[in-house]
Amino acid sequence: MPNIEMDAIDRRILAILQQDGRLSNQEIAERVNLSPSPCLRRIRRLEESGVIRGYVALLDAQRLGLDLLAYVNVRLEKRGGPSLGGRGENTSARIGSTHADLFRAAVQTWPEVVACHAMTGDMDYLLRVQVEDMAHFSRFVQDQLLHHPSVIDVKTSFSLEKIKETTALPIL
Repeated sequence: MPNIEMDAIDRRILAILQQDGRLSNQEIAERVNLSPSPCLRRIRRLEESGVIRGYVALLDAQRLGLDLLAYVNVRLEKRGGPSLGGRGENTSARIGSTHADLFRAAVQTWPEVVACHAMTGDMDYLLRVQVEDMAHFSRFVQDQLLHHPSVIDVKTSFSLEKIKETTALPIL
């Protein structure tokens, strides 16, 4: 989908919404010096074009008891073979599936994984995993991640301190 054309007012609207998505159209219109109707039309155009994907509440992980943040590098099996259908199983039942497809589907079912990115370099995926504590992380890794038939290697780094975290994109 191509980028839509945006002017300075559109960018200011986006910056305002990134700071506080609960503002009324009236409040946004006042901040960008527009009347409410044209402001609402701009917001709807940004929504319909997919620039604005949705509106969410941002939750505090620590206040919810999710105190451990881990970044996990995952490497998958590269070739087809017995591990594709499960350890020792015949892969004919999974014709057309790849290790990546199976892994991507599994990631969608793991609530501990709050972000997953396909990567360049030595590892195939980078997972951001948010859990209660080391025991929870250990259960996740042992019971889910390492149990997955496509996974052949994982390397984990734990966050010691949050220096910066934002959901706001740089609107230039």
